[in-house]
Amino acid sequence: MLDLAAGGGRHTRMLLDMGFIVDAVDREVSSLEPLAGPRCRVRAIDLENGDPWQLGDGWDGIVVTNYLHRPLFPGIAGALADGSVLIYETFALGNERFGRPHNPDFLLRPDELLDAFKALLVVAFEQGEITEPRLAFIQRIATVNGPLGRLPPPDGLDNAPSAA
Repeated sequence: MLDLAAGGGRHTRMLLDMGFIVDAVDREVSSLEPLAGPRCRVRAIDLENGDPWQLGDGWDGIVVTNYLHRPLFPGIAGALADGSVLIYETFALGNERFGRPHNPDFLLRPDELLDAFKALLVVAFEQGEITEPRLAFIQRIATVNGPLGRLPPPDGLDNAPSAA
């Protein structure tokens, strides 16, 4: 899993607790360094300067929250392995009423995540005002790269008779 613009590592910790191997990437990594270990690689990368996509590809999942740098959208979509997941949430136009960020360059336009990731299968999309963890105006999307596979039946139902 890739935690892109990982900040303080909130999602990195959650992914590690869930048993994933994680790359935590941010330009400032001092708060991420305690998480480094056999299942967590911490990488200091300034995503807005230099190579527009230097993170590789074939990721099983990418998580991005509270970060917006539009030139990364194609690289993010292209870095996903077949059948992998993207979860992206950040601030949208309307958030300027509640505080930072308030610059429109750092706020998503209506349906912008839908447009940016239209080549992926959208599993969930929301935009609008939220009250938790604090009042904000956001967009969030969950996508899969490719079709959803058939889920295996629950244990014990493999040989269940079919209804005729």
